[in-house]
Amino acid sequence: METRHLTCINCPMGCQLTVTLDGTDVVSVTGNSCKRGEIYGRSEVTNPTRAVTSTARVSNGEIPVVSVKTSQAIPKGMIADCIAKIKELEITAPVHAGDKLVENFCPGIDIIATRNVSRKTQP
Repeated sequence: METRHLTCINCPMGCQLTVTLDGTDVVSVTGNSCKRGEIYGRSEVTNPTRAVTSTARVSNGEIPVVSVKTSQAIPKGMIADCIAKIKELEITAPVHAGDKLVENFCPGIDIIATRNVSRKTQP
């Protein structure tokens, strides 16, 4: 049996979790004050995921970058690929919050804009 100690990040409580594993099988999760803590503990030791937030370049925009994020959490092992993909992007303004900038980066997960960027006005 293996024991891992984690701090839950699903809510401000920050419960101190103890996850007991038998090989790759989760035997128990303790220390959580809600169901979300148990779900987090199980997933963190078997298939950890994270939401990615960053910025992408905007051409012809009133500002030079737009904030972006993944539409859902992605496997931790794919974060570097996601950041590399975002670094390649150059979106032409206008950009609207919710625009899909990269569809299906991972199956069913898009990279989306999180704010509006208007087109630069010509003087």
